[in-house]
Amino acid sequence: MKKENSVECGRIIESLEQLSPPSFAESWDNVGLLAGRRDKKVNKICIALDATDQVVETAAEEGADLLLTHHPLIFSPLKKINTDDFIGRRIVRLLGSDITCYAMHTNFDVRGMADAAADAMGLEDRQVLYTTYQDELNREGIGRVGRLPRRMTLEDCASYVKRVFGLESVMVYGEAGCRVERAAIAPGSGKSMIPAAVRAGAQVLITGDIGHHEGLDAMAQGLSVIDAGHYGIEKLFIPYMREYILREFPQLEVVEAGEKNPFRIV
Repeated sequence: MKKENSVECGRIIESLEQLSPPSFAESWDNVGLLAGRRDKKVNKICIALDATDQVVETAAEEGADLLLTHHPLIFSPLKKINTDDFIGRRIVRLLGSDITCYAMHTNFDVRGMADAAADAMGLEDRQVLYTTYQDELNREGIGRVGRLPRRMTLEDCASYVKRVFGLESVMVYGEAGCRVERAAIAPGSGKSMIPAAVRAGAQVLITGDIGHHEGLDAMAQGLSVIDAGHYGIEKLFIPYMREYILREFPQLEVVEAGEKNPFRIV
């Protein structure tokens, strides 16, 4: 029996879409209600970065009514849903447990993630790094660029990034002793943000998923790069959304899926 203070899923979705409107998502993305019922009564929400097998199982074992993720459970079109493939198995497990699944991806990158990461870094006089939406009143987009709390060496900046985001290691492209003050940050996979960071006059780009060639190309343009990993910065989604849900719907219970970096360095 659901408690009387449960909240209809549709009402929660309305709140989430006021926070990060789906219209801000990139055209290739797949955000929103991906599986389950909009009229589902929700008492408990499970928050995670990815809808992995472990996360889906945790949501089911915890008795969650809604699984809220950053990365979409369904990304490419599906022609069938069954247990023959891993995506199908996840969907079957969720629906079999009557768990609704909702994703906030690039819309949250634009309205949520970018400022949260910039806040963590203490960036001052910040601006949008790469504009994806603009009207007479607003300019929104991916990443932020601004001034670090103090001028520092690239080596010190790398240590600062590790401390701020609770990381064991980062990958650095650039001379350790070079001085940096203007920084760009783009959580997730930011190799496509290198040109924008160069145009914005950033001396260092803090992001993830930088490959060998992208790192060399950035350095050739006078831009150092600190690769904090895709998970390393985007894990901000979990505490951010936990705080938001408990503020907007204090009657609900929120659990975190207990994810960790999907790889380790040995």
